[in-house]
Amino acid sequence: MKIPLTPIRCLYRAVDLYGRKEGVISGAARYTYAQFGERCERLAAGLRSEGVQPGDRVAFLSFNNNQLLEGYYAAPLIRAIVMPLNVRLTAPELIEILNHAEPRILIFENDFAPLVEAFHKSCPSVKCFVSIEAPTSLAGLVYDELLSRGRLDRPDLFSFDEEEIAELFYTSGSTGTPKGVMLSHRTIYLHALAVTGSVTQNDRSVELHTIPLFHANGWGRPQTATMLGAKQVMVRRFEPCAVLRLIQDEKATSMSVVPVMANALLNCPDLGNFDSSSMVEIHIGGAASSPELIARMERAFGCTVIAGYGLTETSPVATSARVKGTVRFADEEDRLNHLAMAGWPILGNDIRVVYADMKDVPRDMESIGEIVIRGDNVTEGYYEEPDATQKVMTHGWFHTGDMAVWDDENYVHIVDRKKDIIISGGENISSIEVERAIFAHPAVLECAVVAAPDTQWGEIPAAIIVLKPNQQLTEAQLAEFLHGRLAKFKLPRLVQFVEGPLPKTGTGKILKRELREQFWTGKERRVQGI
Repeated sequence: MKIPLTPIRCLYRAVDLYGRKEGVISGAARYTYAQFGERCERLAAGLRSEGVQPGDRVAFLSFNNNQLLEGYYAAPLIRAIVMPLNVRLTAPELIEILNHAEPRILIFENDFAPLVEAFHKSCPSVKCFVSIEAPTSLAGLVYDELLSRGRLDRPDLFSFDEEEIAELFYTSGSTGTPKGVMLSHRTIYLHALAVTGSVTQNDRSVELHTIPLFHANGWGRPQTATMLGAKQVMVRRFEPCAVLRLIQDEKATSMSVVPVMANALLNCPDLGNFDSSSMVEIHIGGAASSPELIARMERAFGCTVIAGYGLTETSPVATSARVKGTVRFADEEDRLNHLAMAGWPILGNDIRVVYADMKDVPRDMESIGEIVIRGDNVTEGYYEEPDATQKVMTHGWFHTGDMAVWDDENYVHIVDRKKDIIISGGENISSIEVERAIFAHPAVLECAVVAAPDTQWGEIPAAIIVLKPNQQLTEAQLAEFLHGRLAKFKLPRLVQFVEGPLPKTGTGKILKRELREQFWTGKERRVQGI
């Protein structure tokens, strides 16, 4: 029997099997899965009453809350496309995205009213503005009013076309104009199934949605957690102390964080004041991790901590550093090194590391190539940009732009983005490798390494470092610490100690492009002795 693959099946599995169970917690609101399912159906009916048709985009500008989670199912229920927006983008950036995607309706939290005022004037495609909270002069509707307009009958699964687009996410734009990544019903459902094979969740799990749901690492969890009947706790905004309290109060068992968030938790003064013994598994993604970060998180939370890798274009999870039965760790250092890698492919994915001619690089953990991926969870392409889609595809393989090494067990280790590789005197230097070495120093809170110009070597590594509160570190002390950890040609030749935080994208990645520009516009400060 061939039943269309759609995330709607995740929703109704939870409603049917776990209807009486508490499923979604959002601030003071607590809903069973039956109540959550009804709210999704009511939102779907409300959207339809506002003229939303199959294929129309439904945009959300919101922090993590139950309304955004409901949108993940309500729009696809009527074969529309849900489109969460990055709340950290500026008005011009959001206007550019809205005018490209042309959503029919925008649902927003009142925190973003000033932005929405600009949308009224500049985004003619948006026909309806809906405030999640109290009425505003900018919104013709309040969210609860949409929910009062009836309830959608449970649709026939055979009425869905699994190839239709269900979700549209715009990349962070750290390398240029954001592109709209299209994910079909089929892609999302198969990704959810695949992720169940790489996590320890079950219907007794309590998942903290710590990462914003517009973030690649955030939106990959709702379908899996719903499908498995896990309790989902919405973290409206990431504040370390509040997250620690939620872990204690809700007895959370799992969460996903990016390295910046993990570091913030580890440096939270209240870390030892809350009971986190319920935690079973923490996933770190969104940027390269380090063995030191994995070890610190293990000690702090007493649970399994593993890295992973993925992109907006892969729904997002592509690999996980979960333990592989055929791998034997030589020692504790080797174990931590493996847990900090991108890992090996989740179900439904094929991954290779290749040269420019698409030939595999040797599996020696030294030869560098680009990661290419094919699988059930790879995007259908970029919205309204067929040329951009074609550029990243070669004979069915998606080019990630990430440079890596790999071994004969298919463990992949990211060394850098193509654009961030530093070429110094003909040698390729991984900025991530240098960052990991610097981050291992206990006084370092954040660091970024970028290329700076040099008349002799062409490019040299430049390090920008933020120290932890009340910590001190000199350039000479850093040089001594890095001696023996890095080859001499990899050592940073420029160092800046700056007040934090470092500039970041809306998804928590350090904006290396911004940091790099200062060195290429004559503003750098050369540091001697490193």
